[in-house]
Amino acid sequence: MDRRSFIKLAGAAGLATSAEQADSSAYKGKAELRQAIVILGESVRYDMLNCNVKTGLHTPNLDRLAAQGARFDRAYNCQPVCSPARSSIWTGLYPHTNGVWGNSMPLGDTTHTVGQRLTDQGIHCAFIGKWHLSGVDYFDTGRPASGWDKNYWYDMRDYLEELSPSDRLRSRNPATGDDPAWTAEHCYGHRCTQRALGFLDKHQNEDFLLVVAYDEPHGPSLCPIEYSKMYEDYIFPSNANVNDVLLHKPEEQRVWADGRLTTSQPPIRDKHFFGSHTFIDHEIGRVLDKAEQRTPGAMLMYTSDHGVFLESHRLTDKGPAMYDEITRVPFLVKWTGHTPPNVASSSLVSHIDISGTLMEFFGFEVPKTLEGGSMLPLIKNPTAAGRSEVFIEWGRYEADHDGFGAFQPIRCVFDGRYKLSIHLMTSDELYDLESDPSELENLIDSENDLVSRNDLHDRLLNWMNVSRDPFRGYYWGRRPWRSDFPVSWQNSGMTRQREADGYLPRELDYDTGMPMEASTRPKS
Repeated sequence: MDRRSFIKLAGAAGLATSAEQADSSAYKGKAELRQAIVILGESVRYDMLNCNVKTGLHTPNLDRLAAQGARFDRAYNCQPVCSPARSSIWTGLYPHTNGVWGNSMPLGDTTHTVGQRLTDQGIHCAFIGKWHLSGVDYFDTGRPASGWDKNYWYDMRDYLEELSPSDRLRSRNPATGDDPAWTAEHCYGHRCTQRALGFLDKHQNEDFLLVVAYDEPHGPSLCPIEYSKMYEDYIFPSNANVNDVLLHKPEEQRVWADGRLTTSQPPIRDKHFFGSHTFIDHEIGRVLDKAEQRTPGAMLMYTSDHGVFLESHRLTDKGPAMYDEITRVPFLVKWTGHTPPNVASSSLVSHIDISGTLMEFFGFEVPKTLEGGSMLPLIKNPTAAGRSEVFIEWGRYEADHDGFGAFQPIRCVFDGRYKLSIHLMTSDELYDLESDPSELENLIDSENDLVSRNDLHDRLLNWMNVSRDPFRGYYWGRRPWRSDFPVSWQNSGMTRQREADGYLPRELDYDTGMPMEASTRPKS
C-alpha cells in the first residue's frame, strides 16, 4: 500500500482526524517520495533566458535546468500583470473567476489554492517569497495564507520588517544598486533562497511542495553591484516592433505610447534590471544545487508571472495588451527519470494547468472546479500534443492606481498560429504569428483570414461561457467585423453553477431548492 492510499483508508476508518495526523505517525511504508519545487520569476519574459534566445544575457543556472529537463517554448500566462497572473498559477482558476482581476484585489472567500488542497491531503506545503494575493499593498500582510507552513512563510512585508528604517528606504531606492555596501545579504532574493535551502535540509525525507517566488528583477531591481556592472555597456537586442507606429491598433495602445509614437527609439539599456536578473539566476542556482544534493528525485519547475515590454510596440512595463513580450513566459521542467533531458517542446502551455499538474503529481484527482487541467503527461512526453489553444485576459492593472489605462477589459485566444484579442471598449486585433511573429500587422478585417478569425472568436466566447466569466455578454460577440453575430438579451440562455469539490456543499437549484442535477443547464 502506498502512502496516499494509506491516508485515504485511515481517514475512512476514522483512524485519524486528518490526513496529516494519519501520515505523521502511523504509516511506515517505503513509498516513493513525491517532492516538487516550483520557482517563480518576476518580470522575466521568454527571451530573457539564454537557453531560449541568445541575447547576451547571463542565465547559466536556468540554462542548466533546461539542459537537464524540458523547455516549453510556447508557454503563456493568464493575465500579464503580477497578482492576476499569480492567482491563476496557485488556484487553477482564471482571474475573472478567482477574484483577482487586478492588483490589490484579494482571492475570493470560496477560492482555494493548491497549497490548501494539498495540505488537506497530507502534503507539506511551504511558500517562500512574493505572494501578492492578499488584496492589500504590494508587500502583503506578513500573515501566512491558508494551507502554507507558517514556519517558512516569508512575504515582502516580513522582509521589510527585518530591515532598519534606513535600510527599508534604501531597499526601495533604485540608486541603492550603485552602493557596494548593498550586498547579497541585504537582498530579498537572497533571503528567500536561504529559507528554501533550510527547508530542503530539514524536509528532504518527506513529500512536499516548496514554492520559491522571487521579486527581482522587478523594480527597484536591486542586486549586488558586481551584477549590474556586468551590464554597464550592454544593449538588449531590439525587435523590429520597437518602431511599431501602432496604426490600426487599439486606441489604448496609442494613449499608452504617449509621446513616443513619433520619436526615435533609444537603445535598451538597464544595468540594474538585467543585473538583478542574473543575480536571481545565481540564487536559483543555489536552490538547484541543494535540490541535487538533498532531493534528486524532485520535480523542479520554473516559470515567470509575466514579461516586460522593453519598448516593444513603443510600450513600457506591462499592461492591457496581449503581445508576446508580456504574455509569453519561460517554462522549464526537470523531473529526473520521467522527463527526458535537453528537449524543447513546441506544445502550447498555460499557467492555468499548473495547479492541476501538481494535484496529479502528488497522486490526487484534479478537482472538477479547476478551470485548468494537468500537463503531467506532457511533462513526461514533451513531444506530445499540448493544448489546442490558450486563453488570456485583462481586467485592470490595479484597484489602487488610476493609471495603466484603468479598466480595459480584454479577452484573448491563441491557437499557436493566430492570436485574437477582443478589446471590449475599443477595437480588436488578429495576428498571424507564423508569418508575423513581431505582431505588427493587424488582420482583424482581413477577408483572407476570416474563417480562422471567426473560429477563434467562437472558441473565445464558449470559453467565457464555460468559465462563467462575469463580464460575458452579447457585446463580446457583436463586433464591427462580425455584425451578423446573433444578439440576445438571454445571451446563451444557460444557468452555470459550480460543481462541488469537497469544500462547499453541492449547490442548490434555484427553481426547486433541491441539489442541482447538472451544473450547466438551460435556464428555466
